[in-house]
Amino acid sequence: MEHKSFRPTGVCSTQIDFDIENGILHNVAFTGGCNGNLKAIGRLVEGKNAREVADILRGNQCGHKGTSCADQFAKAIDSFSL
Repeated sequence: MEHKSFRPTGVCSTQIDFDIENGILHNVAFTGGCNGNLKAIGRLVEGKNAREVADILRGNQCGHKGTSCADQFAKAIDSFSL
């Protein structure tokens, strides 16, 4: 299992940590941001295919920010070329 850390930009969360094994997500955790909502994202994506999760979350926006923690998580997945 590989551990990944990503520093999001333009959102309230300051770090996204997750593990990946054979393209499957585990232990997704956000530092900062909307605690309950981000815990829910982690629970919803546990055991799911990373590519599929990124495709679903990519482009999601939070208000006028032009991005969101979910979108930043998609960027994190994309940045590691999983």
